[in-house]
Amino acid sequence: MAWATARHILVDSEEKCNELKTEIENGADFGEVAQANSSCPSSRNGGDLGQFGPGQMVPEFDKAVFSGDVGVVYGPIQTQFGYHLLEVTGRG
Repeated sequence: MAWATARHILVDSEEKCNELKTEIENGADFGEVAQANSSCPSSRNGGDLGQFGPGQMVPEFDKAVFSGDVGVVYGPIQTQFGYHLLEVTGRG
């Protein structure tokens, strides 16, 4: 069965999401940015969501995780929860 590992940052605005993406692209550590800014409980672990399979996340998130490249920061991705930055950390 297919699987992926990913980490994410959840915020309430597209503007904030873009600001954080710029910080990361300019060298900020994804995990530290997640701990400081994400509203998801996963922020305690640097945004780490662990391992999951297709269909276990909301569709917008699932599509990005299973079609995007590993190690690339994607977003903003809007879901019913807010705006996400997403980094696929592994896939198999």
